[in-house]
Amino acid sequence: MGSGMTEDERLGADIKRTEQALMAAKSAALREAAGVTVAQYAALFALADNPGIPGAALARACLVTPQAMASVLKHLEERGLVVRTAHPWHRKMLETRLTEAGRETLRLADEQAVRIERRLAEEFAPKERDALRALLARCVTAIGRD
Repeated sequence: MGSGMTEDERLGADIKRTEQALMAAKSAALREAAGVTVAQYAALFALADNPGIPGAALARACLVTPQAMASVLKHLEERGLVVRTAHPWHRKMLETRLTEAGRETLRLADEQAVRIERRLAEEFAPKERDALRALLARCVTAIGRD
């Protein structure tokens, strides 16, 4: 094809395949166990450690756009998993907190996410996990370089 790069030299498809396998496994497990999506689980998880966090900061923590997070929060609120109230000083800013149902849903979802993450982690020795993280960080750096 004249691109100057063989298929064996291209890593993007391997990285994408790995990410898709991880997200598909989590998606199925979270949906079955707790009735939430991966994005909803990420929001619940972040809210557990950061009650009251504004939507834009929550979006950054979950690696999604503020618009996508607004949709996630709307669904979580409709299900009674979170409550959103006006900030005491900044009335235009909404604070989001887990409800008791949200905490229980997070517990159920997290059991499944941990099961999958543990299966992945157990495939590697601790030094290999550290090396994999370092290699993936280098991938992010290389992709950002131009």
